[in-house]
Amino acid sequence: MKEASSYISINPEIRFGKPCITGTRIAIVDILQWLASGMTEQEILEDYPALKKEHILAAFAFAANRESIIKMIAA
Repeated sequence: MKEASSYISINPEIRFGKPCITGTRIAIVDILQWLASGMTEQEILEDYPALKKEHILAAFAFAANRESIIKMIAA
C-alpha cells in the first residue's frame, strides 16, 4: 500500500477542511463512523464506488496517527 497520507487531502473549501479521501468529498470521519455503526467494509465499498480498500485502510492509519500525536501532546 502506498503511504496512507497520499490518499488523504485537507482542503478548507471541501467539507470545511475535514480530512477527506483525495478526489472525493468523503471525510475520514465518515468512513470511521460507518464502520463504528456496524457497516462492513464490503457494504461501504458497494455504497460508495469511489472508495477502494486502500482508502479505508488509509482512514484507519490516519486515525491511528492522529491518536498517537494527541497522546504525545497530552503527556
